[in-house]
Amino acid sequence: MENMELMKQKLFKDIYRGKKVLITGDTGFKGSWLAIWLKEMGADVFGYALPPKTNQDNFVTTELASKITHEAGDLRDLDHFSNFFNKVKPDIAFHLAAQPLVLESYKDPVTTFSTNLMGTVNFFEAVRKSGSVKAAINITSDKCYKNNEWVWGYRESDPMGGNDPYSASKGASEVITTSYLNSFFSKKGTPNIASVRAGNVIGGGDWAENRIVPDFFRSVQKNEHLEIRYPEATRPWQHVLEPLSGYLLLGAKLFSEGKSFSGGWNFGPLGDAHHTVESLINKMIHEYGQGTYQTMGNQEKLHEAHLLKLDISKAIHYLKWNPALNFDETVKFTVQGYKDELESGNVYESRVRQIRSYVKLSLKRNYYLKTED
Repeated sequence: MENMELMKQKLFKDIYRGKKVLITGDTGFKGSWLAIWLKEMGADVFGYALPPKTNQDNFVTTELASKITHEAGDLRDLDHFSNFFNKVKPDIAFHLAAQPLVLESYKDPVTTFSTNLMGTVNFFEAVRKSGSVKAAINITSDKCYKNNEWVWGYRESDPMGGNDPYSASKGASEVITTSYLNSFFSKKGTPNIASVRAGNVIGGGDWAENRIVPDFFRSVQKNEHLEIRYPEATRPWQHVLEPLSGYLLLGAKLFSEGKSFSGGWNFGPLGDAHHTVESLINKMIHEYGQGTYQTMGNQEKLHEAHLLKLDISKAIHYLKWNPALNFDETVKFTVQGYKDELESGNVYESRVRQIRSYVKLSLKRNYYLKTED
């Protein structure tokens, strides 16, 4: 699998090699990809999450449970989570466990709020009471911002908000993070914490309900038309490895350089990757070679943002982070990820190949991944 080839790069100043890294939500889409990348860099990876929802989930198809230390549990169970956390004694922790879907939040707002708020509280309580953690990051969403549907990107200093329960819960998770930062993590010697917001993350291994890319591949498998609710809605599409590279870079900075990197950070695409849902689907149809869609008629329209952009100037300036993929490459990486899953005999190896390809491309276009300037 050429593991050593990836390790030799000494990515992110080699901070993660040999470190104990705990991930909440490792059975989820982003969490499972993050666990794979960390493992391939030599980290000792521990995961805590609810069981995967389907046998198609990335956690299942990559057989990740046999490659990391995983504990099944609900993050709302503080005693169970704290016991696991204290047993692991992680050096670095990433919080990704959440109810991640807008439409699901309308169906079950209670679970959405209890998971996304108390999950955040319990995560930071475990960090606060731990004597091992040096860096911790809460992963939220671009939907945490009060969305005014304006054409410029949201900055980290803009107000939190949210009309739907999911967006409101993510805004509240950010407020909780700020509260813990100011109340418990501002003094020297305490863990260095941050929160991160990404755009619409896509890539192989995502089979969540009511998400446009998984819905597209399900429709192709069933030989049905994909039904699109809002074809003109504009989103900051980005391949899953893009924000993960930002999270990992920030985690390394928090671990090695301290509190100057605390606070909120945006990790989104450059301007050319802000495209409509219809543009994304047409591009995927072209890349995959099959698929059709139709716009839904007069259905009940629950509120969803139509225009949402992130300003990533802070990450570019202070972290020297830049997206590596343009829109066409984002779609190609995404489609290839699903092809690998549907056609490959070893999904884990195919995920590592994509990470290696992304790293190779990033090293050509950026320098933030490496130790050397």
